Amino acid sequence: MRHLQGYKVKKAKLKIFEIGVFVIASCYEVMNHVDNYGLDMVQLHGDETPHYCAKLSDYISVIKAFRIIENDHKEWKIKDFYEGTDMFMFDMEGVGSIASGRKFNNARLKGITIHKPFLLSGDIEHGDEPAIKKLMKDPVSKNLFAININSKFELARGIKNMDKVRRFVDEMTATKK
Repeated sequence: MRHLQGYKVKKAKLKIFEIGVFVIASCYEVMNHVDNYGLDMVQLHGDETPHYCAKLSDYISVIKAFRIIENDHKEWKIKDFYEGTDMFMFDMEGVGSIASGRKFNNARLKGITIHKPFLLSGDIEHGDEPAIKKLMKDPVSKNLFAININSKFELARGIKNMDKVRRFVDEMTATKK
């Protein structure tokens, strides 16, 4: 059993969720994939409307990804998506693409209020831990649900390097003495 900031942490028996990632797909196509592949959630990375997300959320849990650029009014950009989504994801800049290799500047979230669980993403890699820990001290992180680590932690496409993952988790959970 590990100790984390004075608490005993038990190994949890977690369900692994299957999440379909979609960029510019019709509702029919998404629902068809949900049924055919037994997906638990969908992650939307296109220019979906609030109505589109709400329609899908009647069928399955929806994570809406937002590409935040420097001068975006973040709260205004997400406000219409609260009703039709289950979670948000804040990702790197880039038009309509995922895994573009562009790093998301998580400092862009500081000082805003997000009233929904969200994931932090955007080409996160080993070495980003100090910036993420700094963000976690900001009130915006109150609803930070997860940190999405991806290609920078892979041996090959889709195969995680568990040593890199462990080092990242250890660094994120380490406390300074």
